[in-house]
Amino acid sequence: MSTQEERAGRGAETRSGFVTFVGRPNVGKSTLTNALVGEKIAITSEKPQTTRRAIRGIVSRSDGQLVIVDTPGIHRPRTLLGERLNDLVEQVLGDVDVIGFCVPATEKVGPGDRRIAASLDGYPRAKKIAIVTKVDAADRDEVTERLLEVDALREDWAAVIPLSALTRVQLDVLSDEILALMPAGPALYPEGVVTDESEDDRIAEIIREAALEGVRDELPHSIAVVVDDIARREDSDLTDVHASIVVERDSQKAIIIGHKGGRLRDVGARARAGIEELLGTRVYLGLHVRVAKEWQRDPKQLRRLGF
Repeated sequence: MSTQEERAGRGAETRSGFVTFVGRPNVGKSTLTNALVGEKIAITSEKPQTTRRAIRGIVSRSDGQLVIVDTPGIHRPRTLLGERLNDLVEQVLGDVDVIGFCVPATEKVGPGDRRIAASLDGYPRAKKIAIVTKVDAADRDEVTERLLEVDALREDWAAVIPLSALTRVQLDVLSDEILALMPAGPALYPEGVVTDESEDDRIAEIIREAALEGVRDELPHSIAVVVDDIARREDSDLTDVHASIVVERDSQKAIIIGHKGGRLRDVGARARAGIEELLGTRVYLGLHVRVAKEWQRDPKQLRRLGF
């Protein structure tokens, strides 16, 4: 269902709508989404291009509802997967009510930021907010300099807001500002719903997040995860989860498994804790590593992996 269809029939008693955050990879978009939702619905990592799908996080308030669409970072694509991720971002940008452009306080505004800010001309319907993230990691002079740089990028910012998702500084200001820019209408999701992600997808992302930790720079882009089976054991609080970690080459498979399987056990231990928190049961996690040659460039493999 499209954003426009979902809005059909809404009244005028409250405000609600769709917002997405854009910026270079690793500027803190997923961390910001999680902080606003109040629950982890998008995985985070220091590795670029961690987010691969449009993940919806829902913020319900007494005066309205924000549906945050967390998207991949905009980047110059090197593979078919990269092209499809950029296409996904463009599709989301064309359908939301508010776009939040993110720049970290710790880094000077560069050519990539300028290119993304200029590209927002292509989405005239959406209102734009500039957000300076990670102010907890910068000093006052850096924050001031970044605010001036960001403010100069466009003349149509509805607001320019410095904040920290980590320490929650100014999160309420951002939430208030975004909601004020939304169209009038009732909530789009029932109260208490924080995401429309399926259980399988959330589990796959938890496993991928665990697999990303500590891997070499070239490997993160090659990792995908597929949940093969989930089954609750009868007369037990144990859930069996079986999943495949997919890589592109045999050498990458060896890295994921590690010496005598040590690294794969570590991945399983980290992922199991997150899955148990999500499911509310104890979990037996069976992980299998398999190779799908050059899957990022293969349309058939991409379809099988959900891209």
